[in-house]
Amino acid sequence: MSNAWFNSRAEAPYIQVGDDAWPARVVQHAQSRRYRLVFDAARGQLRLTVPRRTNIRAALKWASEQQAWLAEQVGKAALPVIVGPGASVPFRGIDRRIEWLPTAPRAIAMTPDALHVGGPAETVGRRVERWLKAQALDLLDRESREIAAGAGLAVGRVGVGDPQSRWGSCTSGGDLRYSWRLVMAPDHVRRATVAHEVAHLEHMDHGPAFHALVDELHDGDVAAARGWLRREGRSLHRYRFVA
Repeated sequence: MSNAWFNSRAEAPYIQVGDDAWPARVVQHAQSRRYRLVFDAARGQLRLTVPRRTNIRAALKWASEQQAWLAEQVGKAALPVIVGPGASVPFRGIDRRIEWLPTAPRAIAMTPDALHVGGPAETVGRRVERWLKAQALDLLDRESREIAAGAGLAVGRVGVGDPQSRWGSCTSGGDLRYSWRLVMAPDHVRRATVAHEVAHLEHMDHGPAFHALVDELHDGDVAAARGWLRREGRSLHRYRFVA
């Protein structure tokens, strides 16, 4: 029996590696002449590139047969968390269990240790993701402007995205952009990241004056926040939201 299979509900491919099923993204590329399998540790996802005209199931079967390589790669990463009814997702550093009842309101309601939601079970993950993004944008926009105002600095637009290699960025025009996944991190980690980006409104480098301003703007231990992101930041990308 092949170790590659499809989720019957979403038709999303998975590859079995040992006892665990890992999400696989299949990319059909016009210039590709052979199969190419890579592991995206940040997303907790296998990516299989194949020629434009190929049998996807045959390609997945080939990928599933690379068990020694697969085991070595995924052994370095944590298994993705599929967000849906009964799963837990962190919000502001606290794990919240997703309590789903089909008769409950579709809008998400938060209690100290849970997110309560109703509506179709198959859309819970995407609705939780939208809720987290909205919460992130609200928090990061407000905190950016509050911290900047305290230093006499002006912020342009504030936005959120889902970059893999950075937690925030600042343009020469004063626009700030953050990873929305910061809303899953503890408050002091998020606020230290905001202080970092706001400091770039004054200093576009990472010199001594910049770091002194970050320390002045942040109401906590900057080094501790950076350390948390180095140790735990990658784990925030384990959470996957499926339709």
